[in-house]
Amino acid sequence: MVMSLVFAIGINAQTTYALIAGVSAYQNSQMNLGNTTKDAKDLKRVLDKLGVKSALLTSKYANHDNIVEKLNKIVGVAKPEDTILFIFSGHGSTGVFCCYDQNFQYSELIDILSKAQARQICCFVDACHSGSVQGASPSNYSWAENRNIVFYMGCRAEEFSYESAWVGNGFFSKALIKGLRGKASRDGKITVRSLFDYIYKDVTAHTQKFDQVQHPQLIGPRSMHQNVLFVR
Repeated sequence: MVMSLVFAIGINAQTTYALIAGVSAYQNSQMNLGNTTKDAKDLKRVLDKLGVKSALLTSKYANHDNIVEKLNKIVGVAKPEDTILFIFSGHGSTGVFCCYDQNFQYSELIDILSKAQARQICCFVDACHSGSVQGASPSNYSWAENRNIVFYMGCRAEEFSYESAWVGNGFFSKALIKGLRGKASRDGKITVRSLFDYIYKDVTAHTQKFDQVQHPQLIGPRSMHQNVLFVR
């Protein structure tokens, strides 16, 4: 299913754009997952209520070329006062997340997003080994304070990212949904840091029963931590 992205915005308005991708049915059916498309659809509903201009790509439409095309469109239209969100739920491995048809290198994702003029960019990846983004960055990329991209990753580089049929979502995606609905709000504001703190506490609490606890990661400049994402 593909949802078109509406780019019309008011003059001087601060706009949040989002690309949300989830893959449950893979080109290789042996890779299929149970809840990742639902993660994406549920997150789109939450973001729509927050006034975000979003595009949704699921399963066969969440292929490498479609994600690149949609990201480039958002990067091209976003103004310096705007925010960009990228959300992915699906398989992942060291240095990559897995689109419907092929791997997507984190270095390529960073290359695309680094071209944006937006004041802040947040990536949320619910995939195994997603914490490996830091080691997979391009050789010319620095995680220094002058950057405007922060990564919320579902787990550490060596960990798995779990989903649950009982919960109906991945644990990371479910925590993100609850956080955006207001659980991460402090004094009526959801900041980069307050959202991560809620996600981390929720995910680690709900994965205690597994052999390996899942530890979400916040990777990016500390100067962004108090940035406001949404006002509730």
